[in-house]
Amino acid sequence: MNQLQTLLDSFFNVQDMLVVVPEILGYGLWNTLLLAAAATVVGIVIGLVLAALAVSRSRTLRVLAGIYTDVFRGLPAILTILVLGQGLAPLFNPITRGNPYPLGILALGLIAGAYIGEIFRSGIQSIDKGQLEAARALGMGYGPAMRLIVIPQGIRRVLPALVNQFIAIVKDSSLVYFLGLVTSQRELFRVGQDAAVTYANLSPLVTAGVFYLLITVPLTHLVNVIDRRLRTGRAAVDASDEGGPRSSGTPATAPAGAVTIGQDG
Repeated sequence: MNQLQTLLDSFFNVQDMLVVVPEILGYGLWNTLLLAAAATVVGIVIGLVLAALAVSRSRTLRVLAGIYTDVFRGLPAILTILVLGQGLAPLFNPITRGNPYPLGILALGLIAGAYIGEIFRSGIQSIDKGQLEAARALGMGYGPAMRLIVIPQGIRRVLPALVNQFIAIVKDSSLVYFLGLVTSQRELFRVGQDAAVTYANLSPLVTAGVFYLLITVPLTHLVNVIDRRLRTGRAAVDASDEGGPRSSGTPATAPAGAVTIGQDG
């Protein structure tokens, strides 16, 4: 019973949990969302480039994309953040003016880009080769066919994985506090940690954890909804492609607006 009471007092002290809420709502929550959203945008841009290189016909480009992916997926996230945010900070100081956010976002974006690139690559390669061949048969070059036909379909298929990656970035954004943040720059974890030190109690960190859950849990369910809808849509398309039994003398009728290729003779 004493151990249970100690646990409750150390982690679930209601007074200490509530005292940190104004700071979290004032700037901690929004700073976390800012870091995650900006890093995700950077990661998507890098990921698209990496995916294009990874499916390129040039072996050199594929190797370069593979090296980038291996390095940034293999290094601990905190090491990348420290190297960029502290090691290279003097080089960027004229631009950042001592603000750790730009380099923190860049570091998170570089890491996310390695994962997002693999997500995009898998999505692109999941598209049937007949899509590219059909586009080429209609006179489109390889580049336009990939950009307008294959890549958009591949991105649509990996939307659930992209949302999952955003959730991971939300949690990784807590590592930016290693770069040193002033009061108004603190994100969820830092706000909770500072309050835990001030009140000699870990309950404020639990409050920060609750707000992380308020971000990630709805997104997790959103992923499930998107995934179900995409699966349902693909199943409907597959069923329509198979079609029902036709009489031998009745030709199939193309849907309105579809591109048809006639036969000579």
